[in-house]
Amino acid sequence: MRPVSAETTPAPLAPRLEQIVQTLPDPAFAARLRKVYAAAAQAITRLSDMDLVKYETDSTDTGADLSLWEEMAPVIRDTVMDVNTLLNVIREQFPAPPGGIADTVSHAAEQGTLQGRSRAAAASLQDAMMQMAQNITQLGEAMRNPAVVSDRWTLLAEIQRLRSTFREQISDLVYTSINAFVDVARKEVVPGYEEEVKAAMTVRAIVADLARILSARLVKVREAEPATVQWNAQQLQGELDVFGRTAAYRGLRAQDKRHIIEMRGRVGRIATMAAPSKDELLQVVEELDVLVRSLSAVNQRQVLVINDREVWAACGVRLERAHGVLATDATLAARLLADAATIAQSLYGREPNMDVFLRRARKVPLASLTGPELRATLENFQGLLATLGVT
Repeated sequence: MRPVSAETTPAPLAPRLEQIVQTLPDPAFAARLRKVYAAAAQAITRLSDMDLVKYETDSTDTGADLSLWEEMAPVIRDTVMDVNTLLNVIREQFPAPPGGIADTVSHAAEQGTLQGRSRAAAASLQDAMMQMAQNITQLGEAMRNPAVVSDRWTLLAEIQRLRSTFREQISDLVYTSINAFVDVARKEVVPGYEEEVKAAMTVRAIVADLARILSARLVKVREAEPATVQWNAQQLQGELDVFGRTAAYRGLRAQDKRHIIEMRGRVGRIATMAAPSKDELLQVVEELDVLVRSLSAVNQRQVLVINDREVWAACGVRLERAHGVLATDATLAARLLADAATIAQSLYGREPNMDVFLRRARKVPLASLTGPELRATLENFQGLLATLGVT
């Protein structure tokens, strides 16, 4: 059994978070916060390090039989234990006040004082604890729901969703509570935040490339002669196999994987036919195209929303400065343009037109652009950024 006490193996805090905690005027309060943050870091690590891929199958029809329950019981148990370990630390270090959470929130209005900020931090921890406790109850209810437990993929999807929700809630409690004292960026204080952002960006980028590949394959299938239908099916089969080996595939929701596996099976069957139907293959490719485009919902993940907003602002500042010096220092303007394009690579997969620009930016040395080409590229980039829809 994994260790469950945050006290036995304390997790190190992010350097910036440790710095802020050390500078708090009240050493006793800081020590209590540090214990919560160490437990939060450990909980996020444990909720992130479980690989659910090994519980998946190549079939979309497998129910939740006894063998699955034997496999998943430790996952469900550890999820509950990991969250409860953190909740217990919060209860020990920040017990609910006599008046309850409402009383804490009312006193937290004294934001101008150290006492008010401390109460605001405690209130945010109490609120987060209540939300996570409710989700523990929700997990228990889901495990008793026949509609969930009777199907392997639905069960995996629900466990995956709840573990992700717990990670977000724990991240929020760290950020919100420390933000009561110092205005700070999430990536500086939230444990595992940068890894979470990178994983989400990887999913977005690879899914965007798959969507582009499928669009091209769809055109070829529509134009295919009877003699090339099987060849197209075999090519599509290979493209899906390559995608299935990527980090993006591993990061997809269980139900999305289920649909891709189902369609991969249909494509594989068509690929073995001596004279497959073009209409049948076309239908599968069109359905795949719609499915993969729907995966752009990854853009709504909290970590990407925050990341994109920060990147959008950073790029905007550099491009505005580049535009301002364009007439007097074209070399500096080109360097600023190249710098902005490098930063913007983390937006890849968000919008097709921006993706075209970013792919070109990887191949063209933007820092060496001059004259009309520099101005046109700069204005094009500014226009794409303005229409990106980041708020």
